[in-house]
Amino acid sequence: MLTAVGLGPGDPELLTLKAVRYLKEADQVFVPGGIARKLVEPYCTPVELPFPMSRDEKVVSKQIADNAAIIARVAMTGNAVFGIIGDPNIFSTFSRLCVVIRMQYQDIQISTVPGVSSITALTSITGIPITGGFSVSDGSPEVARIQMKVTKPRETVDHLRNEGYSRFVLVERMYMEGMAIWDHELPEESNYFSLVFAEKRP
Repeated sequence: MLTAVGLGPGDPELLTLKAVRYLKEADQVFVPGGIARKLVEPYCTPVELPFPMSRDEKVVSKQIADNAAIIARVAMTGNAVFGIIGDPNIFSTFSRLCVVIRMQYQDIQISTVPGVSSITALTSITGIPITGGFSVSDGSPEVARIQMKVTKPRETVDHLRNEGYSRFVLVERMYMEGMAIWDHELPEESNYFSLVFAEKRP
């Protein structure tokens, strides 16, 4: 099994209790660099893997494949953890690593533990709250949107379809008692604590 654990934006005190538990319980922890290594060292002895900051796609792809093979040797029979700055599912190295592992090592179960991302940490460090809709980008075209407080999912999805979105997932009461996830037929109404993930597919 492989679990990617979000380590937060860099402050050791912003690791979650769940992240610390996974780091302590892992058979082996892997990290992509020195900042992540320093964050996890109080809880384990990590293996630092090289992820080159290169524009040469062949070099990057080969290194990711090599790293995937190293991680797979542990994850095939044990509990491997990949610790990464921020959140493992938002603009992260883990996303590319995960694609390779799912293709080449299909027996490995993959999960993630969310971390405090730079996006949410920014509002704290600047003291500027977000009180309305906002967007985040790495400069590439928008391919996904997350809409909060969705109490009428079908109505919301109809509007999003008109904007070119074609895949939708509703999560109600996330990480709370009574959590539910819909990825096909969405209900007519949902709890105030609901989010819709919408994605544009090619």
